[in-house]
Amino acid sequence: MQESLPPGLPYPDDHFQSGLAQQIAYLNRIPEKHYMLENIQTSVTELKQVATEIDNWLRNPTQQPKLIAHQLAGQDQRGNVQVTGYYVPVMPARQEPDDVFRYPLYRRPAQRDENGQFPSREAIDFENALAGQGLEIAFTSDLIDNFFLHVQGSGVIEYQNGERKLLSWGGVNGHAYRSIGKELIERGEIDKASISAQSIRQWLLDNPHRQREILSTNPSYLFFSEGLSQPVGAANVPLTPLYSAAVDTSLIPLGSVLLAKLPNLDSYGNLIGHEFRLLLAQDRGGAIKGPGHIDWYQGVGDEALINAGNLKHFGKVWLLLPQNPQQKLIAQ
Repeated sequence: MQESLPPGLPYPDDHFQSGLAQQIAYLNRIPEKHYMLENIQTSVTELKQVATEIDNWLRNPTQQPKLIAHQLAGQDQRGNVQVTGYYVPVMPARQEPDDVFRYPLYRRPAQRDENGQFPSREAIDFENALAGQGLEIAFTSDLIDNFFLHVQGSGVIEYQNGERKLLSWGGVNGHAYRSIGKELIERGEIDKASISAQSIRQWLLDNPHRQREILSTNPSYLFFSEGLSQPVGAANVPLTPLYSAAVDTSLIPLGSVLLAKLPNLDSYGNLIGHEFRLLLAQDRGGAIKGPGHIDWYQGVGDEALINAGNLKHFGKVWLLLPQNPQQKLIAQ
C-alpha cells in the first residue's frame, strides 16, 4: 500500500546524518539495478533520489522531502512487522588457548569438502573439524558467547592487555539457518511469550548436558574477518547505532531508507508505546526472512546487549520512495 508521509516526519540526530552520508556513498558506487519488491518496483536511481531528498531536508528542515511510503505487508498481511534487535558484543579473549579460553573463533576456510560444503556447526564446535588448519583468530571462555556472537554477525574481542580487535562478518558455512529459540519453543522448553536472547542463554546455562543437542539444531556457522576499525553491515558501510537495520534484501534493497513505527520500551524491557523513526537498510541477516521481520541495530557493549535482548515486539515499516507519477504498482 502506498500512502503519503505522516505529518511531522521524525527529525533524526547527527548520527543518522552520518549514516545517511555512508548510505549515499554506497548507492553511488553500485551499478544501476531495478528491484521487484512485493507489488512495486524501484531502482538504485530512485533509492538515490530518496536519500538525496532526505539529505536536503536535513540541511534545510523547512524543505519537507517529497516522498511516498510503501508499507510492508508484515507477518499477517496487515502491516505488523516483528522488530528484534542486534548489537556488537565485547568479549574477553586470548590469542592462544588455555584451560579456560579454549573455544576458537575461526576465519573462513579456503577449501570445502568433496561435496562443496564447509562443516556444520556440530562438526566445527563439537568434533573439531577445523582444528589444526591455522584458522583460529582468538579463543574465548564460553561456547554460548561464541554462538551469540555468530548470531550478531560481528563483535569486539578484548585481550588481557586491553587491546581490542573488531571481528566482522567473514562468510558462512552455507548450511541453512535454524532458530534455536524457535526450536526451544517447539520442544516446550521455553514459553513463546518469554523467549528472548536472555532466556535462551539462561536455558543453555541451566542445561549444560543439552547444549550440544540444541546448538547443533542450527547447522549454520559464521566465520569472521579482521582489519576493520568499526562494525559494518552487508552494504560494507559502518553500522549506525539506533538507525541501521538488517532486512530481507529480496524485499528491501540495501541502501533503502525506511520509516518505521518502532517499539518504545522502558528500562525493564516493557512495551510502553511506539515511536516513528527513520532507519537505514544497511545490513542483512540469516534469520531475517520475508516482509514480517527486521532487526534493529542497537550499538556496541552491555547496554546495547540489554536493549537488543528486550526487543521482540511488533511495529510497522514503510519503504520510502520518490513521488514519481510514472511509478506504477505491478499487481494489486
